[in-house]
Amino acid sequence: MTTFTLKRLLYQLHRWTGIAACVLMLLWFISGMVMLFVGYPKLTPWERLGALPQLQLAGCCQPLAQVDVPPDAREIVLTTVAGAPVWKVRDVGGRLRLFDAVHDQRLPSASRDTALASARAFLPGAASQYLDLVQEDRWTHSRSLDVHRPLHQVQMDDGAQTLLYLSSATGEVVLDAPREQRLWNFIGAWLHWVYPLRYHSTDPVWSWIVIIASALATFTALTGTVAGIWRWRFKGRYKSGARTPYRESWMRWHHVTGLLFAGFVCAWIFSGLMSMNPLRIFDPHGQRPDLAAWQGGTPATVRLGITPPQALNLLEQQGFHAVELEWRVLDKQPYLLARDGAARTRLLMRQQGQLVVREQWPQQQLLQAADKLMPGMVAGALWLTAYDAYYYGREPEAMMGASERRLPVLRVRFNDPQANWVYLDPYAGTVALGVDRRQRVSRWLFSFLHSWDLPPLLRAGPWREGALILLSVGGAVLSGTGIVIGWRRLRLWWRARQSRREPV
Repeated sequence: MTTFTLKRLLYQLHRWTGIAACVLMLLWFISGMVMLFVGYPKLTPWERLGALPQLQLAGCCQPLAQVDVPPDAREIVLTTVAGAPVWKVRDVGGRLRLFDAVHDQRLPSASRDTALASARAFLPGAASQYLDLVQEDRWTHSRSLDVHRPLHQVQMDDGAQTLLYLSSATGEVVLDAPREQRLWNFIGAWLHWVYPLRYHSTDPVWSWIVIIASALATFTALTGTVAGIWRWRFKGRYKSGARTPYRESWMRWHHVTGLLFAGFVCAWIFSGLMSMNPLRIFDPHGQRPDLAAWQGGTPATVRLGITPPQALNLLEQQGFHAVELEWRVLDKQPYLLARDGAARTRLLMRQQGQLVVREQWPQQQLLQAADKLMPGMVAGALWLTAYDAYYYGREPEAMMGASERRLPVLRVRFNDPQANWVYLDPYAGTVALGVDRRQRVSRWLFSFLHSWDLPPLLRAGPWREGALILLSVGGAVLSGTGIVIGWRRLRLWWRARQSRREPV
C-alpha cells in the first residue's frame, strides 16, 4: 500500500467514523463540564449520619446477647430507623435483617408506613408523599443498592424538593436526589454515562454499547490527530498563505482546533473507554488480601462484652455523642466502632482488662494484623499523613465522592506476584483501599487522564476546574465543527445518491 493510498484511507475512515463520533463527543464534553459541579445522586456518609439522632442511654437497648443474631453474621450495627433504635445485621450472603433494639424481635421488611416515617425522620418538618415501590430507575443504577431492592420512593416537600429512596429491607434512606440535582443530571452524569440506554445495575448490553462507542470515538480522535498533523504545514505555507489547506471556515476551525486540543481529546476519550474496563483487563488476578484472616473472627462469634448503655456512657464521658455503634473484630480482638453525626469515629476496646475509648488503632497493631492479609509477604509499610496518588479524597459531586478517606493511613505493600497494596484506616480498623498492579494501571489510564485527580491538582481547586472547562470547551468546538462538516458531507452523499436514481 502506497503512502498516498494509506493517507486517503485514513482520511476516509476519519471522515465517516467522525459523523457519528462527533455527536457523542459533543454530548460527553458538555455533560462532563456539568459533572465538575453537579454529581450523580448519592447518599454520602456525612448526609446519612448527620440525619441520625443521638443514641440515648435511657431505654436503649437490649444486650446483643439477647438478639437472635444468625451465626453467619458479618456486620452488626446499632442504629436508628424511622426514629427507633434497631439492630441491623448483614449475613455472609449480604442479606440484611432488622431487629427491634428495645423489644428484641425480628422486624419485617419495611412497609410503606415505615418508609414514610423514615423519610420524615431524615428531613424533619417536611411533608412527604409516598410515590411507589421501584426496582430500579434512572437514579438508582448503583450496584451498592442491590441488597436494598426494591426501593420505596418518597417525594419530600422541603425547599429542595428532595426525592428519597428507602430500603425495602431496612427502611433506611439509601439515596437522596434534590430536584435541582436531578434536573442538572439530565445534561450531566445521566447523559454522560449514556444511562438512557441502561436498564439494570448489571447491564452487559449497555456496557458493550458504551465500550464500542468509546472505541469508535477514540479511533476517530486518533485518526483525526494524524490527519491534522499530515495536513499542517510546519515549514512553508499553502498558496493561501496559511499553514492549513482549508479555506472554508468550518474546515479551517476544525483543523486548527483539532491540533490545539488533540492531546486532551485523545487522552480524555481513551480514558473514558478505560473506565469501562473493556474485556475485564483491570480485574484483579491471583491471590487477594485475606480479609477474613485480617479480622480473625466475626461479630457473631467474637464480641466485646459490653452492653449498649455501658458503651454509650463511656463515650459520653469522652464528650462523644454516638449515632451508630458497630460491633467489629480485628486480628481476633473484638471492639466497637462508634460514629457521630459528623462521621467522626471512636474505638471502644478492652486493653489490659479495662474498657478504653481510643481515637485510633496503634500503628504496630495494624501492622501486625496486616501480616494476616498475606502471611509472610509484607514488603514495606509507610505511615502516610498526606494523600498519595492512589489514596485520596474527592469532592462530594465526584464519582467516588462518598468514599471515606481519612488521614493518617497505613500503607502496606506486599511482594506477591500481583504486587498488592492496602491502605489501613486506623480510625476504623478497616482496609480502606486495596489495589493490585492492574488496578494501579487503571488509576492512571482512567482516573488521572479523565479527571486530573492527582492530589496536588485537586488542591488547585478553581485553577484545575478552569483548565478542565477551557479544554472541554475546545473539545466541544472541535466536535461541533465536526458535526457541521459531517452533516454537509451526508447531504452531499444523499444528493449524489438521489441523482443516480433519477431516470434520464
